[in-house]
Amino acid sequence: MKTSRVSFAAALAAGTVLLLSGPALAHVGVQPGEAAKGGYATIDFKVPNERDNASTTQLEVNFPVDQPLTSVMPQDVPGWTVTVEKSKLDKPLTVHGKQINEAVTKVTWSGGKIEPGKFQQFPLSVGKLPENADQMVFKSIQTYDNGEVTRWIEEAKEGAAEPQNPAPVLKLTAAKGADHHDAGDKNADKPTAENAKDGEHGHDQADAEHGSDTTARALGIAGIVIGLGGVAFGVASRRRSA
Repeated sequence: MKTSRVSFAAALAAGTVLLLSGPALAHVGVQPGEAAKGGYATIDFKVPNERDNASTTQLEVNFPVDQPLTSVMPQDVPGWTVTVEKSKLDKPLTVHGKQINEAVTKVTWSGGKIEPGKFQQFPLSVGKLPENADQMVFKSIQTYDNGEVTRWIEEAKEGAAEPQNPAPVLKLTAAKGADHHDAGDKNADKPTAENAKDGEHGHDQADAEHGSDTTARALGIAGIVIGLGGVAFGVASRRRSA
């Protein structure tokens, strides 16, 4: 009977920790996760080394050929060599009055080392971002010093679980300047009382979101406490049985 209680406590603790920790596998991602359509942005490709017996020695990032970017400028990363590859466009682009006949299709960082338990960020300045798309997918390949290769090339499908090796995705949002201007025009047509009401609604919504965040954190802490309590109960029960 005591043994079963020990097993139950251990299972409860393990389940609680797994529930709160979420997926353990780290993957190549792009930060920040979104940028304004039609603009320029500085993004970082974050590369964690999820292997405990090998170091990452190369990252290859492929750019979507159907969303050509005319400007891709890497920032130097100490210890790494960066190579930018371009290809000719089937249909030339016109940017700032100039015709562009080629675009970047691949950027590769090599020569450095990301040791187990560490990560590295690779910055790029990119633009002009597409105006008629909601995201850009950058299929990437991570190579290790033991010859292993991980291909982060799987695209997530709506309503489906995250793939095992998801490709980095940059979400494209409406330009903030345009949104702010439109909102200002709309609010200018409203009576003062209605504007005040909208302001109160905004504060209420912010307070609600803050409350939800606080509740989520409290539940997470409570779950950890329960898990630790289960472990302690199991250890104590085992000692009594001994």
